[in-house]
Amino acid sequence: MSSFFPVMVTLVFGLAMAKEGCSARDDQAPEKATTDRMQIHTNRLAQESSPYLLQHAHNPVDWYPWGEEAFAKARAENKLVLVSIGYSSCHWCHVMEHECFEEEAIAREMNERFVCIKVDREERPDVDQVYMTAVQLMGGRGGWPLNCFTLPDGRPVFGGTYYPPQQWTGILKDLHGKWLAEPERVIGYAEKLTEGVVSHSLIQTVAEPEAIDKALLDTFLAKWEPQFDRVHGGPDKAPKFPMPNNYEFLLRYAFLTSDQDLREHVERTLDKMALGGIHDQVGGGFSRYSTDVLWKVPHFEKMLYDNAQLVSLYSRAYQAFKKPLYKETVERTLAFISREMTGADGEFHSALDADSDGEEGKYYVWTKEEMMAVLGAEYDLAAAYFNVNKYGLWENGNHILLRRESDPEFAAAFGIAQEELHQRIDAIRTKLLQAREERTRPGLDTKALTSWNALMVKGYCDAYDVFGQEKWLQAATRNMEHLLSRCRRSNGGLWHNYHAGGASGEESKASINGYLEDYCFTIEALIALYQVTFDERWITEAGALAEHAIRHFLDEASGTFYFNSDQDPPLITRPREMMDNVIPASNSSMARVLFTLGTLLDDDRYLAISAGLLERVAEGMADYPSGHSNWAQLLLERTYPLPEIAITGTDALRLRRAFSAHYLPNQLFLGGTRTGTLPLLKDKFLPSSTIFVCVEKSCRLPVPTVEEAIAQLP
Repeated sequence: MSSFFPVMVTLVFGLAMAKEGCSARDDQAPEKATTDRMQIHTNRLAQESSPYLLQHAHNPVDWYPWGEEAFAKARAENKLVLVSIGYSSCHWCHVMEHECFEEEAIAREMNERFVCIKVDREERPDVDQVYMTAVQLMGGRGGWPLNCFTLPDGRPVFGGTYYPPQQWTGILKDLHGKWLAEPERVIGYAEKLTEGVVSHSLIQTVAEPEAIDKALLDTFLAKWEPQFDRVHGGPDKAPKFPMPNNYEFLLRYAFLTSDQDLREHVERTLDKMALGGIHDQVGGGFSRYSTDVLWKVPHFEKMLYDNAQLVSLYSRAYQAFKKPLYKETVERTLAFISREMTGADGEFHSALDADSDGEEGKYYVWTKEEMMAVLGAEYDLAAAYFNVNKYGLWENGNHILLRRESDPEFAAAFGIAQEELHQRIDAIRTKLLQAREERTRPGLDTKALTSWNALMVKGYCDAYDVFGQEKWLQAATRNMEHLLSRCRRSNGGLWHNYHAGGASGEESKASINGYLEDYCFTIEALIALYQVTFDERWITEAGALAEHAIRHFLDEASGTFYFNSDQDPPLITRPREMMDNVIPASNSSMARVLFTLGTLLDDDRYLAISAGLLERVAEGMADYPSGHSNWAQLLLERTYPLPEIAITGTDALRLRRAFSAHYLPNQLFLGGTRTGTLPLLKDKFLPSSTIFVCVEKSCRLPVPTVEEAIAQLP
């Protein structure tokens, strides 16, 4: 099927596919629409809450939000539909808006010949999945902005990513002409393309499921290791994405198998990222990816989902390696989240743009003269520490602040005591941050997505588990209370999006029926909260959400989960998400949470669904290791001993926190101070606080200390 589509694009339309969009370009972005333009034009997007849609609310393009109104107009007027998809921090989305969608002549042509729909991909990941699949089947590369033309019923016809103005106007003219002159041919192509999109979401029947054993993991790693960059860490290619789940799996596997070479690769990767330009050395937090193999030049947008998962990863890595660099990275990342990404209701915002004042990275980079003016006598130390030299030089005299050495290494080379270095660098960072805040800030996407908020809750829980900072547990609890109250639907399900009320009097609003990712990541966060608090309310809530997901998302025929609910208006196909990416696939996450809940609740049905999911993908995991790392984590939990550590008694929480000194790559914690209803806690409340180490429902003799419990672990 796939070989057919590029040929058809050429034969039917004679159009060249565009280059990849946001993820592959690094030019400078232009400025946004002027106030005059905003006063002249207002379209339907002005009624939306998404910051990305609101950015287009004053384009001369007559944009519609996704919905039946737009398609009804297309059917009534027999017009093709443009579905244009992007997100607020997408650099090349802004470029195409300025070059094409703000231009009166281009907008007039779009309005006359097409019905135009604007979609925030983060609000509607299901729509994005469908049309991204269509564009990829046509032979194009994925990326944003994603522009896909469809029939009036939504079946895709032609698409690509970023187009410069001349090419865009040529496409508008040619496509409209083909639709008028040869509608049957266009419809015929759309039918075949839609067949491809539908077949892409089908799950093949597995005649004989792959045996689930450790040999699968050995094959998996053997296929993956040749792709490692042994010098700079990460993959042996650019651009480099952090991919936290990849390294969480590799870290666990390295320690379970005592693989020293793999440990060094993980440590090297985490060191290079923490010291590199992808990590904001002044304000904390990580950018979306590095454009080079050195982790030096970031694509400067900051995403909540990256930082949430990286907090979890660096927290666990600190447990494993005890490196102060990792603790500092967690602390500064969470300071950034608290300072810049947390709303008044405790919700977490989605993203910060890469651009400010029309230039990518302008907010974050420094000239030598700027730093000298801010730091004065401390410039020499800062310049050496942050590489304000040829190594850190980027473009136009600007430097990306980054480090090449750990603090002990730098202190020794610079001839300064470590304590003095820390004090002076902290003061330098404070001055630079204060000076930076005087600049035009990058745009903030204030929508709060349930799935991404849940990832951040888990990040806070993992950081609290390792470092014991009560304020981090409070932030996690506050946000989960927010999700379970303001983002909970009356039927027990979840909303996907939350928009806080503004100073202008607008009310807070939750909207868009939740997707599978909202359920699985919220369940993960609830399990994480339970394991650091032993409050069984969180497990009860997790079970209720799991039941809702099974009821409304599970495809009984294939044993896999759809991405969207059976209560949602239908798309041209019902998508599924099986491959892990920068965020784990919702099916792999569901498989893991059902395994964990099935173990904690002794629920064979949950365990069976989880096992069936893993069997579906096991055979193909080694073909694309980095796209199956979350599945591989489940495989670890299924094939290596998974101790269930039950801690009971009035001192249970203190004993639980004492485990933070130990990196345990496979474990489940449960317990209670006075009582507990989980099956494994039955008959385990003794007169004094006690630890039980159990494996597959068989428990060792109870012990009173963490050290004795550690000694009992398999």
